[in-house]
Amino acid sequence: MVKRTLKRQLTLVQVIMLGTAGTLGSGIFILTGHAAEVAGPAAVLAVIIAGLLSFSIALNYSELATTYPETGGAMTYVREAWGKGLLAFLVGSMDSISSTFYCALSAVGFAYSLSIFIPGLPIVPVAIAAILLFTALNILGVTNIGNIQLVMGGVLIFAFVIYIFGGFILPNGFTLSTLMPDGKFFIGDSFWSNLITIMRTVALIYALYVGFEVIADDAEEVKNPIRNIPIAIMVSLVVITVVYSTASAVAMGTIPWYDLAGSETALSDTVAKFLPGFGVMLIAAAGMVGALTSVNSSMLSATRETFTLSRDGAWPAFLQRLNRARVPFMAILLIGVVSSMITGIGLVNFLSYITSAGYLFVLFCSNLSMITLRKKYPDIHRPFKAPLFPLTPIVASFTCLVVILFSEINAILFMAGVLLLLMLYYYGWIGFQAYREAHSRSLAPGRWRLLVPYFNSHDMKGMIKIGTALAEAEKDLNLCLLLVANKGDQPAQESEEEPFALLRRQRKILMKKFIQYAVERNVPMYTKMIAADSMADGIINEIKNDNNVRLLMLMAPEDPHTIKGYKATVKKLIDAHFVNFSVFHDRGIQQLKRILVPVSGGYHIRLAVRFANDIANQEGAVVDYVRIVPPGEDEEKKEDQVAHLQEVVMTELNQIPSNAALRTIEATDIAQSIIDLTHTNSYDLVIIGSSEESQTQGSVFGYKVDTIAAKADCSVLVIYHYEVPAASWLRRQFKPR
Repeated sequence: MVKRTLKRQLTLVQVIMLGTAGTLGSGIFILTGHAAEVAGPAAVLAVIIAGLLSFSIALNYSELATTYPETGGAMTYVREAWGKGLLAFLVGSMDSISSTFYCALSAVGFAYSLSIFIPGLPIVPVAIAAILLFTALNILGVTNIGNIQLVMGGVLIFAFVIYIFGGFILPNGFTLSTLMPDGKFFIGDSFWSNLITIMRTVALIYALYVGFEVIADDAEEVKNPIRNIPIAIMVSLVVITVVYSTASAVAMGTIPWYDLAGSETALSDTVAKFLPGFGVMLIAAAGMVGALTSVNSSMLSATRETFTLSRDGAWPAFLQRLNRARVPFMAILLIGVVSSMITGIGLVNFLSYITSAGYLFVLFCSNLSMITLRKKYPDIHRPFKAPLFPLTPIVASFTCLVVILFSEINAILFMAGVLLLLMLYYYGWIGFQAYREAHSRSLAPGRWRLLVPYFNSHDMKGMIKIGTALAEAEKDLNLCLLLVANKGDQPAQESEEEPFALLRRQRKILMKKFIQYAVERNVPMYTKMIAADSMADGIINEIKNDNNVRLLMLMAPEDPHTIKGYKATVKKLIDAHFVNFSVFHDRGIQQLKRILVPVSGGYHIRLAVRFANDIANQEGAVVDYVRIVPPGEDEEKKEDQVAHLQEVVMTELNQIPSNAALRTIEATDIAQSIIDLTHTNSYDLVIIGSSEESQTQGSVFGYKVDTIAAKADCSVLVIYHYEVPAASWLRRQFKPR
């Protein structure tokens, strides 16, 4: 199956800053005091140990991310190792959830840093506002996010350099006597108690080191991933290990650990000792910037995991929708809303433990997957190979397991509860899908209607053939042939029996004429006769009286003298805002073996894609999805056009079917290029969506669409997708101009 691709937009510098600045975020600002409370001066050692242990994981991720440079990170590796089963679903879901919690944690950290400037600031509302801001920025595009990360990361690194060098050099800064007030580095009385304390601290802060995972999660958006991903992962980890270790040493060497214990503004408290005024303002500002970089990177990671889960069919399909910037905007909106809700917890240490526990589960599984992948695909090209295999993944997996065991019990229980809920959802979803499939097969046919108004002057065999194919694809759809008698032509009351008897005979003839299609397709078919002032009024009244019509199929006129009345009918139906409808231009259909679908960016084309797929599946046909693009575009724009074509088809069908072909054609005149395709290829049918500019300049469905319908060599089915007026108005307001 062809996958929808995200756009490769992130440069090496942007990726390094994404991993570095996203990790050098709120965690070090708000967790230093909590780490001091747990381990005292030995918290510095815990920070160093956590960093060193992370290198084995970073090496594994460098190999995995360059071998599989696509979005999804750990879920992708687990899926490749063991398939699309429960484990891949749990890993992807936990990765998304952990990143979502880290996003909330970072937003709370931002609010605490801002409270230094504005005492008494409400923490939760400010945190939610930060999340909503970055939700909007993420929707605008990943290039914007990369540029913002560069700026914020530069400010953050500058602030840490000032803090670290100032803390070691300036008076009232770091001293060994302050770091170890009683000459003791460990606060426990025995080796084992100190070891347990160190490991508990590592468990508390370990989430601070997994910022490099966002690089793997977003590998599909990294330029030159084979070169840039390993460099970015290793550089970012080296930088954050050095910064965390030295910054925590400065903090606990400036103010005794017991005075810092539990503080969520530890760096601001300590910088006031050796660099008051400017230093306090700088670190407070850095805390805010750092928190925002973490919100940014964790949201990016969470949304890409969510996108991958949706693309693989594990989460709802709407979450894989891309906007014009080729970012998964529905996934971003979901993560933004959930992160905002989580910030209501407001408990920093609990959020951190939950984040760490979730990340460690993900890292544990991804490291084990590397061992399986080496055995399963020994000859696959690996641009980067982790050294000392299999020692590297074994050490990494053992590290994750040990740290999980030393996490806070409430966080472990919470993670276990989340895993249980995810398993229930997974098996419940499978069961629901199986039930829905069985239920759809058992539904009595005839629940919905495909309405076909009958025209005496037309041979409607081609349209009935298409209608029965669509009805068969829907399973519970029947075909209603509608005869509309003009009230103005009705005779006086005393003589009306004869004309209506004639109409009844006509209904019988009509059924005999088309019943073979219903029998062949096993599709219920019936005729109905109504009286109205006009064809349009009759159709509208019929839909009002029995509103179960899925699709209305009209026949385009053959007689030029009826064009004016046809246009008036179509306009009236469009203005009525009732139902999906189509207009069939018949040029004779002997078979339906090859279908052409021109794919533009319009709203109506999406329904055309679905109908083409339904007809093709019933007829054993091939569908060509074609996008006309301007000639002479650069490679990046060409890639965008191909990706957009994939996005439209996959959004509607959840996959690229095996009987589908996708291609772009360079041309300046869209309508003429489609017409030329029907001249040079043996297409049986063109299915095209109405133009967004329909009803302009006397056209019915837009000038280009009407031109194609009039001049194509084969039959043409024009689709108009019904839309609620309010939704249509909103969509047009936000449509890029």
